[in-house]
Amino acid sequence: MSLLVVGSVAYDGIETPFGKRDRILGGSATYISVASSYFDNQVRLVGVVGHDFADEDIEFLKSKRVDLEGLQIDRSGKTFFWQGRYHYDLNNRDTLDTQLNVFEHFDPVLPESYRGSRYVALGNIEPGLQGKVLDQVSDADFVVMDTMNFWIEGNLEGLKKTLKRVNLLVINDSEARELADEPNLIKAAGIIREMGPEALIIKKGEHGALLFTDGEIFSAPAYPVVDIFDPTGAGDSFLGGLIGWLAYTDDLSPLNMRRAVIFGSVMASFCVEEFGPDRLRSLNEQQIYDRYRAFRELSEIPSPELA
Repeated sequence: MSLLVVGSVAYDGIETPFGKRDRILGGSATYISVASSYFDNQVRLVGVVGHDFADEDIEFLKSKRVDLEGLQIDRSGKTFFWQGRYHYDLNNRDTLDTQLNVFEHFDPVLPESYRGSRYVALGNIEPGLQGKVLDQVSDADFVVMDTMNFWIEGNLEGLKKTLKRVNLLVINDSEARELADEPNLIKAAGIIREMGPEALIIKKGEHGALLFTDGEIFSAPAYPVVDIFDPTGAGDSFLGGLIGWLAYTDDLSPLNMRRAVIFGSVMASFCVEEFGPDRLRSLNEQQIYDRYRAFRELSEIPSPELA
């Protein structure tokens, strides 16, 4: 199935209590595209990189069958770079450096061949740019969107405008509370869905994720990963696994939405096991489905006779 992915393609400098990488492939579009590619989709990436973007990273994306016709190479500058240091619990981080470089003037222009994409994943970029992408898509069946506190605080009206045009919003718990101006997540979910998206996923980190659809709430567990090296890209890998499964199955039923949340969690759990997207490089289908089954068993309750 055709899947359009729009977002950042970047290099990251990452330091955690378990190691350090001075420069490693990153960016929301990278993680979403690679994670979703495992579900046998036609993944089409739209982003921008600079003259310093390595041939080996181009080849890596191509090896995952990611279509790069929409990847702009701006030779006037360097690729977006972010550097951060994670605290010991890995839930908090300090941004040490942000260099937007060519990403500062990113103008997402879709190749003609991308405009009929049936599934669309809008990575975390400025809401106006997300809207511009949707202006160029002819008739998408399903649009999923990510955002962050920066846009909630700095461009709330633009964000609300784009929210009216998407089917599913994926955000974390602190973002949900801020967007809704409501501390209770259940109430916050109702407020956010009134802004436009018919479905909402609230990620809760090590506590799993909540899916809100019409009249239903589904709580997915988090996988107990033993070796967590780097949480960078976990949220985008979640989104990639989620939309990847939905596009692959072409099934938007409530039950399949629940399966998609689990597959999103599966891809996120693999992502954190190595630095950057390194763990996603070597995955195979058997490992993904084995972990999916392990996720299901986490919350499975035997049904003995009740007293």
